[in-house]
Amino acid sequence: MSIKPEYAEKILEGVKHFEFRKAIFKNPSVKTVVIYATKPVGKVVGEFDVAEVLSECPKTLWARTASSAGITRRFFDQYFEGRTTAYAIKVRNVRRYREPLELRSLVESGTAPQSFCYLPVST
Repeated sequence: MSIKPEYAEKILEGVKHFEFRKAIFKNPSVKTVVIYATKPVGKVVGEFDVAEVLSECPKTLWARTASSAGITRRFFDQYFEGRTTAYAIKVRNVRRYREPLELRSLVESGTAPQSFCYLPVST
């Protein structure tokens, strides 16, 4: 999942407990999110487990997540402006990689996903 560096860091630090999205992955078996910190970092920096995915109207979602959103109300409102549905992935069990990975080590094309992409399950 592509995440702006400042928000990726907040997740890794345990400050941001929800990752907000306008659209969410459709596959219900997704249990882990791999964090790609977008440019200027441009590296895969860690991962977290998905505790649950919330789907609400933006006003209700903010009321449920505000205390540990890791973003401002203003940013939230701008991000979801005009939307009737907002999504929040509840973050659990965050793992920061000791050494950030090159995207190409996980995504053959080496091209960052616009929002997210599915990775094969490693055994």
